[in-house]
Parts: sequence; structure tokens; C-alpha cells
Amino acid sequence: MTAKLSLTPLNQEMRSALPTAEAARHLNRSPGTLNWWSCTGKGPIKPLRVNGRLAWPVPEIKRLMGVEG
Repeated sequence: MTAKLSLTPLNQEMRSALPTAEAARHLNRSPGTLNWWSCTGKGPIKPLRVNGRLAWPVPEIKRLMGVEG
């Protein structure tokens, strides 16, 4: 059984970047899709790399989803 993540609504998100699993849930994509975007550079968002991990910029997720705030 997989645990469900509790997501903060994008318009209330205070962090500057999200880990892949959370970003994928907001974007309604699988984490594998986001990893593919990162590897190929063909996605609509470019991730940051922090200590070898991907971090997805919240302002870019908001822009892509049409969320203000």
C-alpha cells in the first residue's frame, strides 16, 4: 500500500522548490515523467539539482498550472 502525500495547495506553497514526488502530484504526472524531463531537457520545467537530488521550482510549477500567488 502506498502512502498518500498531503499536498499544500500551490497558491499557499511557501517553499521555493519541491521534491520530485510532490511536483509530480501537482502536475498530475508520474515522478518518472519528471525524471525523463530532467534527463532529456525536453520538459516544460527545468529542475534544480541540490546535493544530487532534483528540486522543481515552485514559480515554474505555478506558471505551468496557471496558478497565481
